[in-house]
Amino acid sequence: MRVLVACEFSGIVRDEFSRRGHDAWSCDLLDSEKTGRHIKGDAIAAARSGSWDMLIFHAPCTRLCNSGVRWLAERDLWKQMEEAALFFRTLLETDVPHICGENPIPHRYAVALIGRKYDQIIQPWQFGHGETKATCLWLKNLPPLMPTDVVDGRRDRVHMEPPGPERWKNRSRTYPGIARAMAEQWGTI
Repeated sequence: MRVLVACEFSGIVRDEFSRRGHDAWSCDLLDSEKTGRHIKGDAIAAARSGSWDMLIFHAPCTRLCNSGVRWLAERDLWKQMEEAALFFRTLLETDVPHICGENPIPHRYAVALIGRKYDQIIQPWQFGHGETKATCLWLKNLPPLMPTDVVDGRRDRVHMEPPGPERWKNRSRTYPGIARAMAEQWGTI
């Protein structure tokens, strides 16, 4: 399969699909942290440029997630939220047979602009990691991810990430167990 993992600088999901023999590429405005097939540029242009079989995207969540909804009115961020929702919706509606859009739990304004609610909520602790981080998946022609390794002793590590210039990066990386489950369960579609 030809797989595009958009808005991914880490290469984590890309590499799991590559390990299983797929022609997998990541795409981001940033360089990839790992060596591998990477398109540095606009995710929408990349998604529209190739004959991809699958698109997995991790759109920026800052203006779409429920945890930041209070700032929309307080800081007048409505326009930024609308742009973020349009970006998300455009990727979700791209002409690719199999799509997974990923984001934290969205607020109601984002859901309205995206055009539909998510299909599934997953947690890292369902895939071998002892942390909590509710992650929503919008699926097109893909089955829900099935848990692979449920772990006890859950903690909210991502939320407790200390302030600093790398905080957003550390909070946005896909957990390897989730990436592995995506490649194993969706790589045979």
